[in-house]
Amino acid sequence: MKTQPSQVMSQVLMSVGENRVRLVDLYFDEKIARIQPCIDQDIQWDDISDPEKWESFKEEFPASVFPQQIQVHQGNFMLLIPGAIDTHVHFNTPGFEHRETFETGSYAAACGGVTMVVDMPCTSLPPVNSAINFERKRKIVERRSYVDYAFWGGVRGNDFALHKNVNRFIAELSRVGVAGFKVYTISGMRSFHYLNQECLLQTACWVSRTAKPLAVHAEDRLYVRYKQHRYQTKWQNDWRAYCDSRDDIAEARAVARLIYIAQKSNAKVHITHLSSALGLEQVRRARLEGLDFTCETCPHYLYFTQQDFENTEISAFLKTAPPVKNDYDREALWDGLKDGSISFVTTDHAGCDPVKEKSDWNFWGVYGGIPGVEHRVPFLFSEGFKKGRLTLEETIQLLSTQAANFLNLAHRKGRLKVGMDADLALVNLWDSQIINAADMHSKGKYTPFENVEFDAIIEKTFVRGKNVFNRFEPEIAEPGHGEFLKIS
Repeated sequence: MKTQPSQVMSQVLMSVGENRVRLVDLYFDEKIARIQPCIDQDIQWDDISDPEKWESFKEEFPASVFPQQIQVHQGNFMLLIPGAIDTHVHFNTPGFEHRETFETGSYAAACGGVTMVVDMPCTSLPPVNSAINFERKRKIVERRSYVDYAFWGGVRGNDFALHKNVNRFIAELSRVGVAGFKVYTISGMRSFHYLNQECLLQTACWVSRTAKPLAVHAEDRLYVRYKQHRYQTKWQNDWRAYCDSRDDIAEARAVARLIYIAQKSNAKVHITHLSSALGLEQVRRARLEGLDFTCETCPHYLYFTQQDFENTEISAFLKTAPPVKNDYDREALWDGLKDGSISFVTTDHAGCDPVKEKSDWNFWGVYGGIPGVEHRVPFLFSEGFKKGRLTLEETIQLLSTQAANFLNLAHRKGRLKVGMDADLALVNLWDSQIINAADMHSKGKYTPFENVEFDAIIEKTFVRGKNVFNRFEPEIAEPGHGEFLKIS
């Protein structure tokens, strides 16, 4: 005899394709148990898109009635989506925890409708470049996360220089369940050096045996360093010099070389934080050639351009590597999301102490990173869906479904479907918020989106059935519910 689910999210709107939604009651425990339609027909978004239409729609339906033993969460006719997945965060535990910790980062994620993150290997100390270091990190992070999580493994130039058995490291990391392997074609990190072309090809061949992706920070090192040196010897230390040294050609050259790497190794190559139209052209070329070649982009590349560096209030906050580009690049990236050339949107969440690390008069010395895990979901609904750049279904795919597919977790994450994990985010598309750094929940409280209005708000977040964030009850949960997920 089936047991009755213990919780229900009542009267919520669920996407059923393109811009159509269905009013449902969703029953769940740790898994989604049942999805019960409240009415037979689907609803077009245009019919409820503004607050007056939405209020009129709500008046048509009496409150649902449930057995007393069921805990009822009022959905209030808002949009319910599968919890978002951010495959690119730097939460720094253990290591640079003055910038971010797993507690603060994962809570910020929950506040932003994110129910799973994948943490990068390079900002841990020691880096996650071996199974021993992986296990150390796993034990330290255990019981410290609000959301589910996985780890990237990493391959460093340091280990090649020290003649370590990198092939064995890769095989062991794959067995313990990393999501894939992160490498850099340029790096300023002492503990995580870049790979030259020879080491990159060898790494790709070894990684291809694991069938896991090789994720690459793709900028041409020699090109960037030459231009940087030329500017610095002339004492040109402003944002213009920095951006010009890491321009679209730097990205496109690196991606083009990675096409060669993919051809020779048969590795799955994934370009992280794609920033330019030229880089996107190379990704499309690789895909046309039949290579397993994917990429991601981030909200800052979809919103800002280099003109925004003129705003001294946010100029340092906007610094990342690669830097944002120009109007043409920004629009090309939106086109890439629309046509499927870009697989999903991540954040490259990387915070710091803005007073100490974002205030250098010399722009070369400003820390490059944005703490954005809390803002990605409302941003994409506001700037993508609400502005007609994306359909509702495309927006959800880019935030959750396609990341779950990429991680081989489609059997349990990324969809609202019976039997899937009850990872849920309730989104209010009829209210707006002004982004303010003081309201952020990550450790580094700064953002280039300061005073920008988002036309979407996260109301509640559930991770495998547990309510880990409620907009009006901020202390509803404690860290520790999030589980490590081994990626096969």
